[in-house]
Amino acid sequence: MSETPDEVRWEKLTAPELRALAGRGALVVLPVAALEQHGPHLPVWTDSMIGHACCVRAAEQARDVPAVVLPPMWMGMSEHHLPFGGTISLDYQTFHGVLRCVCRSLKAQGFGRLLLVNSHGGNIDPLAVAARELCTEFAMPVVATTIFHIDGPGVAAVLETQPGVQHACEAETSFWLALHPEEVRQDKVADALAGPGVSAGAVFQRFWSFEERAPRTGVRGDPRAATAEKGEKLLEVVAAALAAAMREKVLWRSPHAVWEGGKLPQG
Repeated sequence: MSETPDEVRWEKLTAPELRALAGRGALVVLPVAALEQHGPHLPVWTDSMIGHACCVRAAEQARDVPAVVLPPMWMGMSEHHLPFGGTISLDYQTFHGVLRCVCRSLKAQGFGRLLLVNSHGGNIDPLAVAARELCTEFAMPVVATTIFHIDGPGVAAVLETQPGVQHACEAETSFWLALHPEEVRQDKVADALAGPGVSAGAVFQRFWSFEERAPRTGVRGDPRAATAEKGEKLLEVVAAALAAAMREKVLWRSPHAVWEGGKLPQG
């Protein structure tokens, strides 16, 4: 095997191979996900599985970058799912701290770019804040995106019953059917529809438990419409958009040093 192999998964490479990739200026990709309930029919690994699969497919398409994909960060901010069980959640301080340690570790090894690819709705706001702070602190481009937003129209074109990805829904169930159909509890899909939940729109921000938003089942959307064919199309759409972002030069320019020496002030 050469010093810079075709393998894109970090955990499958050796330390010398990864050092060689750092020397080539490789982009590191971290899927940022969750471990949380996904209704009666999908495993709690849903967000981590989907995010990692999309990142690996994208990195394989963007070998010219090159890019290497870390194992998923499998704990996110999921306290709103705790009432249903099966959920492990971080608080913001820990969430940010884990990301900070990843950045510090990568920079110590010579890597200089990090793409944070989110696949969990509860991570969107905290990840946006963390990415901006880490970018200035480590004086390196740290870019965050959410896989279901990176090509919203492309995702919507695949779905029949909903305009975008919701939770344990037509889209997420389709991903499972395309990648690991044996993991879907098909006999539970018909029981996965939730009653109407609270919604105050996007103007007002407050905490809502998912028991309030998706009573009884913890599902938003209709998984009965899911198919393996839709899952493969969704994977293609998201991976292509991620690969394009990996190649987008403006995203990977060095950040402007807004603090003295490019570091946040202490105290």
